[in-house]
Amino acid sequence: MTNLFLFLGAILGGVAVALGAFGAHALQKRLTPPKLTTFETGVRYQFYHVFALIAVGLLQTVRPEVGLLAVAGWLFVVGILFFSGSLYWLAFGGPRWLGPITPLGGLVFILAWVILAVAAL
Repeated sequence: MTNLFLFLGAILGGVAVALGAFGAHALQKRLTPPKLTTFETGVRYQFYHVFALIAVGLLQTVRPEVGLLAVAGWLFVVGILFFSGSLYWLAFGGPRWLGPITPLGGLVFILAWVILAVAAL
């Protein structure tokens, strides 16, 4: 499981860099400023939580017996998909019903951080 979270963190980090560059260079003239801001928020939060995901993977190398680390790791992945994924979708004109998925992703992020804190104890 340790290598999986390090792998996912590395892949999602690379995707965040690519999306950030795409946003900075290709989307400036294609998206309205509010939609570009929405897109950039998705990239920023993806990056923040990629670092958390990598930290979980590294912590698992030290404390493999702490099962809550895996729970936190999966919640970070789900949070990235829900929070950042819904923002990307909305920035490109996705259906408005996706809007409520964004705060759900935020709640998943919060839960992941709380579980990571409990695992640290």
